[in-house]
Amino acid sequence: MNVILLIACVGMITGFFILFSMSPMEFTDNIFTTLLSKPRSLKDEINETTKRKKMSFLRREVTEVQSILKNTGREQKFPMLCAVSLLLFAIGCAIAIMLGNFFMLPVLAVGFMFVPFWYVRLTQTHFKKDIAAELETALSIITTAYLRNEDILTAVEENMNYLNPPVLSVFKAFVCRIKMINPDITAGLQDMRGQIENDVFREWCDCLIACQLDRNLKTTLTPIVSKLSDMRVVNGELENMVFEPRKEFIAMQILVIGNIPLLYFLNKDWYHTLMHTPLGQIILAICFTAVFVSAAFVIRLTQPIEYRR
Repeated sequence: MNVILLIACVGMITGFFILFSMSPMEFTDNIFTTLLSKPRSLKDEINETTKRKKMSFLRREVTEVQSILKNTGREQKFPMLCAVSLLLFAIGCAIAIMLGNFFMLPVLAVGFMFVPFWYVRLTQTHFKKDIAAELETALSIITTAYLRNEDILTAVEENMNYLNPPVLSVFKAFVCRIKMINPDITAGLQDMRGQIENDVFREWCDCLIACQLDRNLKTTLTPIVSKLSDMRVVNGELENMVFEPRKEFIAMQILVIGNIPLLYFLNKDWYHTLMHTPLGQIILAICFTAVFVSAAFVIRLTQPIEYRR
């Protein structure tokens, strides 16, 4: 009966989309935009800006994911991410309804909804590692050339063939700006400084700006670039340290979820108690809550270490 009602609900929702000539992407984008632009009092705005009041969990997650997509050049994928999130929300609700466990309905719905946002966080980790590795090479060879000729434009042009995206596009834009738009080196460095989300790169740009006034400061560039090597070593050691705990966490998650169907073959009475009695359904809801909450904490706590000034 629940399956028939679920199919009828899906058909009714599809009919509403056709009737109002609205696409799922447009619908989900409007929902998340409304959640983010909820009108607030001036006091709340001031408290959030001064960090005296934390944003709501959903608002904070969506805002952070938007920032990640912007920094990785995938800002246009946010509507698709919202659509997938809402689709998984509906799938979580459908699974709970088909199982007849209404205690688990909000757990699966909210947990599945955050899966795309957690995926973006994981891809951010790999993106930042790739950026740091490319920056280490790029800044090292450009700094060596600058120490030799004391001309940052020449140093960048000499090593342009050794750079790779996305760092290549940043330095190429810098060269084009200086040669074709505005020859002000300081303004060009200031503009380039904000194009890569990396504190070591920003410190390197600040030091280059200072070198335009005092060439003797160029000796401070090499220690700044070496920080990228130090962070790579530290992150490598950290990755080795968290590998075993992460593997154990994944194994425990599989055991928790895998024990549910396994219980059907071991003892059908226990399985019936777990799946069809209120106490068993509450226990299932608590278990899945622990799975989603622990996954969120693991993703947040295993992010690579970044240098902060």
